[in-house]
Amino acid sequence: MRKIILDLDTGIDDALALALAVAHEDLELIGVLGAYGNVEVEVGVRNTLALLDLLGCDDVPVFVGPQRPGFAVSAASAGIHGANGLGGVELPAPSRQAQPEPAVDFLVRMAHRHQESSDIVFVPTGPSTTLARALDRDPAVASLPVVMMGGALTVPGNVTAWSEANVSQDPAATDAVVRGCRDLTMVGLDVTLQTLLTRETTRAWRAAGTAASVAYADMVDFYLDAYAKNSPHLGGCGLHDPLAVAVAAEPDLVGCRRMPLKVDVDGPTIGRTIGDESRIGEDAGVAVALDVDADRFVDGFCQRLTRVLA
Repeated sequence: MRKIILDLDTGIDDALALALAVAHEDLELIGVLGAYGNVEVEVGVRNTLALLDLLGCDDVPVFVGPQRPGFAVSAASAGIHGANGLGGVELPAPSRQAQPEPAVDFLVRMAHRHQESSDIVFVPTGPSTTLARALDRDPAVASLPVVMMGGALTVPGNVTAWSEANVSQDPAATDAVVRGCRDLTMVGLDVTLQTLLTRETTRAWRAAGTAASVAYADMVDFYLDAYAKNSPHLGGCGLHDPLAVAVAAEPDLVGCRRMPLKVDVDGPTIGRTIGDESRIGEDAGVAVALDVDADRFVDGFCQRLTRVLA
């Protein structure tokens, strides 16, 4: 069993990723960091704590990550995830508060505890700010295995024609991460948009009738409505963040090409993830997921979530 730390800007697909980390038999969730992105840090942390209560996991510690100065939730994010990040679903107030230890400190501490070990994995599904600050703080973090949801290499972005949402929030941080991490897998739009959830699943969750299954069905139906409006050609909603969690447990779900990457940090293509021509031929690089066994992933995801929500 592999220990997993999540870094969530807890909107709807983050909520799905959290549930999958709880449900997956090969993962032990040992901590969740709170990021900005879909929502502000404080809202995301509250969402995470409330969801862990709902999932019966009120012993998993939650840590507050850094907020970007001047950050404001975009209209696009509010339209996809709702004003509260959970599609308007109101959950009971969390039973506890976040840990006093800052998220960056916790991540550095875990990197030292598990240095050069493959028994732990860090899965950030929002901006790279926390990971970049931890890398800057302590070189031990560079050895931490990371499966990052973000980026777009062979497909268009979802914020601009070239930039994916998580990368667009802090391009300089993602650039530092793709250059500095020695064991990094990028699970980007190249593969996540091949993994779709439909109303057939949410109908089954709602029929189960538990508080968790109904709440998740309502959240995902909101998400599906947004996708039907913005990307009707897909026929469902992308399982972006859950796929990164699944790859942390089952790396062979995706086929990767290893290459040195960089992120454009200014200019007209800011936020673009692209090969770094200055490092061509180097052994180091990012394992970029380009192919995915979508049927196997979606089937396993639905089975595991149906079980944990019931």
